[in-house]
Amino acid sequence: MIRRTLFLKIYLTLIASLALVAASSALFVHFNSGETETSWRERRERVVAALLPADADPAAFQATVGRLAEALDADLSVYSADRRLLASAGAPFPADVLSRGGRRDGLDGRIFIFRLSDGRTVAARMDRPFGPGGGGRNPLAWLAMIAAVIGLAAYPVVRHLTRRLERLRRGVDAWGGGALATRVADDGHDEVAAVARSFNKAADHIERLLAAHRSLLANASHELRSPLARLRMAIDLFEQSGSAASRDEILRNLGELDTLVEEILLASRLDHVEKLDLVEPVDLLAVAAEEGARAGVEVTGAPAMVSGDPRLIARLVRNLVQNAQRHGAPPVGIDVAQAGDVARLAVRDHGQGVPEVERDRVFEPFYRPSGRSETAGGWGLGLSLVRQIARHHGASLRYETPADGGARFVVEFPAGR
Repeated sequence: MIRRTLFLKIYLTLIASLALVAASSALFVHFNSGETETSWRERRERVVAALLPADADPAAFQATVGRLAEALDADLSVYSADRRLLASAGAPFPADVLSRGGRRDGLDGRIFIFRLSDGRTVAARMDRPFGPGGGGRNPLAWLAMIAAVIGLAAYPVVRHLTRRLERLRRGVDAWGGGALATRVADDGHDEVAAVARSFNKAADHIERLLAAHRSLLANASHELRSPLARLRMAIDLFEQSGSAASRDEILRNLGELDTLVEEILLASRLDHVEKLDLVEPVDLLAVAAEEGARAGVEVTGAPAMVSGDPRLIARLVRNLVQNAQRHGAPPVGIDVAQAGDVARLAVRDHGQGVPEVERDRVFEPFYRPSGRSETAGGWGLGLSLVRQIARHHGASLRYETPADGGARFVVEFPAGR
């Protein structure tokens, strides 16, 4: 679970980093303060020794101690090496003050005791520290408090991040369980939002792909019924009469079935590939001339070089010609031209054309126009394959209505691709 793993990893990593910084800072402060305190102590002893020379006149010595005590706002006493009181100012110290040593905090203030190089001892009582430092404050405690505050402040931020990841995981699990309509919240501009948007985009694409495959399978099974029924009837007639007409009908239906299965397989393959298997220079006019000769239609225009799969481009031209011959009216013509960076292929017929409300739908697989009978058939996969092949070659496909009637399908390739 993300709650038990990722959240803890992020949060504990943050806390450990803060603890490491705090410990490193405390060590630095400790060693640095030790050096500072040692340096200060040496300077302090030299200054006091210079202000209170051992050979000074007793009266002058006492006056100097008084002025020093007044300047420091402290009680001050100076003892000889054998612990005799040499001079004092302010309140007296306890008799055992020298035996305590070091520094002591008490109700009577802070007492600082230090020894001079000549053996004398100085005792000072004052409220403020007689040296560097923060009055006893522990820097490690301050750093620990800062780390704790940062840790508390970071908790909701880290929790918010992992909560979004949990929602993303739940959405992916639901989608993987079959709920293909599941989408996740993609608000925000960080990496989590980018992953969510990528997931939603991939989910949309796969849902559309599966819906297209379901539609293709349903329509293909429907379209296969007609040639299969005609084939069964033709076989029965051929068994009874053995006529050439029955045999031709069988061959025609077998050819129709073969073409339909080939188109279904090609459409499925194009759905699953991103790049063409074969890419080479192709003369669009030469391909159009070959297909025009096969179908008996006129081809006009000029050479236009494109880059792509010759077999797929030939299939594109063939499907456009067959569509014009089946659903349009003669004469059917092919025109090839090149203008700048665009190679243009146009296939035209002189039929009734396509109603405006159905012009976008003629490229759908197995689309059947309204009012068209089962025997007349629909558009099949011909124009749908044309659109797929055009997309794989970076080309555009559109339908036009010529001024003098009929229908014209135009494919524009990037020239020299």
